[in-house]
Order: sequence, then structure tokens, then C-alpha cells
Amino acid sequence: MSRVGLKPVEVPSNVEVKFDNTTITVKGPKGELKRELHHDMVVKHENNQITVERPSDHKDHRALHGTTRSVINNMVEGVTNGFEKKLELVGVGYRAQKTGSKLVLNVGLSHPVEFVAEDGLEIDVPSNTEIIVKGIDKERVGALASNIRATRRPEPYKGKGVRYAGEYVRRKEGKTGK
Repeated sequence: MSRVGLKPVEVPSNVEVKFDNTTITVKGPKGELKRELHHDMVVKHENNQITVERPSDHKDHRALHGTTRSVINNMVEGVTNGFEKKLELVGVGYRAQKTGSKLVLNVGLSHPVEFVAEDGLEIDVPSNTEIIVKGIDKERVGALASNIRATRRPEPYKGKGVRYAGEYVRRKEGKTGK
């Protein structure tokens, strides 16, 4: 039995949830999210709680049970609190700056790399080695943060690159480290 799928999702009083067949719409103080859910999952909304039930113990239904509940929970949390991912730049001369709505990264490549924040997402640069990606959709925030990190992944010898805040980079010895 899915332990995640069995937990009900608490809906705060300032959040409005609507179901239309397999489409769920969640509206809150930070915005509105809409998503298509799998047609086999049974979603019930009563007493400010949303519960997800599966029709059978088939392998696919078991896999979708917890996932559907987590997706709905992330939607409710996103429209109430929002999500953010923090990134750090480690390396000599590595810096980030925000010009208008663009994020410009200088990470040791022959050219600066530019990222434009999509609608619903926001990029902040508190210092020239920190980047914060904010938004209400957890999936899109994580995808943009992952794309920024992919410009220069942390390498294992000196640890230089773009990494998530608090990420541990496993270090290797060089050639002379026998």
C-alpha cells in the first residue's frame, strides 16, 4: 500500500480547488495552476481535504497513486507559499548578473550564457555568486534550475562550477595523489 498516496492533502482556506473530469485547477494567493491527472485515479475533495484512491492493486495504479497525491500537494503548496531553488557559483571569475529579465552567466566559457525567465518564474541574483529561482510550479522551477546548473556542472578535481546550495561535490585527487 502506498504510504504517500494514503495521506490526505490539506487545503488551506484561501485556496480554491476545482475538478473537471481529469483536470484539476488550484487557485490561491500566488496564482493559479492547472494540470491533467491520469484518468484512472479517483480524486475526492471533502472537508478541506483531498484524497486520492486507486481502482486496483495493479502495478501501474500503485505507481500512480503516490505520484498523483504528490502532484496535487505540490500544486496546493505552490499557490500558497511558492517554491525556490538556490544555486551557487564556485570558481575564480565565475559570476552571475541580472540585466533586465535576463540572467547572464560568466562561467569560464568563451561567451556569456543567457537565460530568460519564463512567465510564472522569477530569477533573483542577491550576489554575483548566488542565484535564486522562484515560482509556483515546482516542476518548472526545478527544470530551470537544472538547466542553469547544466551550463557548467561541478567538476570533481577543483569543485568549480554551478551547484545547488548545500550540494556535496565528491572530490578526487589529481594525478600526483598516489
